[in-house]
Amino acid sequence: MTGVLARGSSPVDWCEVNYGTSSVIAEFYNTISNVLFFVIPPILIYLFRRYAKQISWEVNIIWVLLTVVGISSAYFHATLSLVGQLLDEIAILWVIMAALAIWFPKRYLPFVFQSNRASFKLMMAVFAAVTSGLACIVPAVNAFVLIFMGIPLATLMFSELNHCRCDRVINLGLRCGLMLLIAMTMWFNDRLFCEFWSSINFPYLHCGWHIMIFLASYTCCVLFAYFDAQTKVPEQMPVLQFWPRDSWERLGIPYVTLKLVAAKPVSTTY
Repeated sequence: MTGVLARGSSPVDWCEVNYGTSSVIAEFYNTISNVLFFVIPPILIYLFRRYAKQISWEVNIIWVLLTVVGISSAYFHATLSLVGQLLDEIAILWVIMAALAIWFPKRYLPFVFQSNRASFKLMMAVFAAVTSGLACIVPAVNAFVLIFMGIPLATLMFSELNHCRCDRVINLGLRCGLMLLIAMTMWFNDRLFCEFWSSINFPYLHCGWHIMIFLASYTCCVLFAYFDAQTKVPEQMPVLQFWPRDSWERLGIPYVTLKLVAAKPVSTTY
């Protein structure tokens, strides 16, 4: 057990020079670049309070899990320990599985789950638990597997955008796609072309990955929450808004709220 907790026990080592900035933090900039995972989720919990009350409190699970990803990632990059790596990757896995369990469109569900989403959520939880165990077997390939697991989510998001008629939502979806593309480019460059980036004294692309993937991930979740609200409670007029000012479409934090509030919240079973 001591071995997996030891500093440098992970087989994964990113491009940033280890202990180049701090004598106690292995990858200093890769560690502090997780700051958005700590700052934004509490704001989203506040902004989504009406959505959580009227449609699904489970949206807060996503925001909490994103914070767990930030904690795990910061711990991993600070120590480069194997347990840190696994915590980071398993947390990401659970974000993906939770998002699919909560927001996978009902029309695409197998017939057996059509009338009872609770069973689908249970299946996804079991799948996430089993996959978490498998992630401990060959840790070196986990990151690549997680990257490709995000492809179905991105495909589903663009499929939903094709059915959307709101320009504000479509524009946010396009920005989300662009941020995802930039994030992926940074990740692969840092992972595969470290020698080049080190030669020009810029081994910090993984920092950019942390920032861009957080922005893309939470934006994707906001979009799925909007699609879900439009399906479940169209009569309550779900809208996409931005905080702190609704006119800040490019700089504000997007969230979903309801113009009209029903007396009774919808059931989360279906």
